[in-house]
Amino acid sequence: MASSLTGTAPETVAAPTTGRTRRLPRALAVAAWATALVAWSSALGIPNDTVQVFVWLWLGTIAWDVEAPARHHLRFLRDWSLPMLGLVVYFYSRGLTDELGLPVHWTMPIRVDEWLGGGTTPTEHLQAAWCGRPCLRAASPSWYDVVLTTVYASHFLVGLSLAAVLWVRDRAAWARWMRRYLMICFGALVVYVLYPMAPPWMASREGLMGEVTRLTGRGWDDLGIGRLDLVLQGVGNPVAAMPSLHAGIAFLVAVHAVQRLGSPWRWLLLGYPALMSLALVYFAEHYVVDIVAGAVLALAVVALAAMWERRPGVGPEQVGTVRE
Repeated sequence: MASSLTGTAPETVAAPTTGRTRRLPRALAVAAWATALVAWSSALGIPNDTVQVFVWLWLGTIAWDVEAPARHHLRFLRDWSLPMLGLVVYFYSRGLTDELGLPVHWTMPIRVDEWLGGGTTPTEHLQAAWCGRPCLRAASPSWYDVVLTTVYASHFLVGLSLAAVLWVRDRAAWARWMRRYLMICFGALVVYVLYPMAPPWMASREGLMGEVTRLTGRGWDDLGIGRLDLVLQGVGNPVAAMPSLHAGIAFLVAVHAVQRLGSPWRWLLLGYPALMSLALVYFAEHYVVDIVAGAVLALAVVALAAMWERRPGVGPEQVGTVRE
């Protein structure tokens, strides 16, 4: 499947893509790219949609290998075109799942989370302890709001940024990761279609649970930082909540890294999905049961992808290996 993702022969897919650029030109080009990205983010907002992130990552790979021939930089477009098309299809399909006429589920996750929280949902517990009663969206954020908002926003960057790093190092390893990334997105899409479910902030607004406030982004209010959906505007779907893809991709990133890295410090990466899960519950974006479902989906994707890669006739160049 590596070759099907990149459109190239397996031996070409595994070819390294670094080593063309000298240190000084690379440093200057990367500094210029980083300066442009900071200026863009300050003026318009941090890139937040798949297409915009893709463009900035492409420019980043150009800066990294700035002395490479043009055909090398165009290879990025060729390799990424099919996966990016798939992700755009995913986002637009996700945005339409609440228009298919299926009933939206409200009470099941509330009852499960109330059982987990001893009669009160964990979201209500967290907001009472960390935000106060009443919990006001306009209140001044605390330091942990800043941390958790940053972790929440990283969802839109981490998966594809990891893919870009792998593409630079070893395109077979990139294909291995992109396979998993696409699998978890479309796996979640299937559930969104079959089981549309309202998140805690929406259920609270309808009076179906205790009062909670949607706090997403509050941590950046005093910093003057925003996020920009330049291309995929208006594609969100409030009832695409089960499973939590924020949690699922965070678990997928951590598990993939733990599997691939050899350092004993790699286990600290499990703190990423833990913090993401905390942010999602505290911000009233997801129930705990959504996060559990996201983790289960991530583990299922890891297992299914590994089974596909171990099937007879799949060579190591198709499976993908990271050069540590």
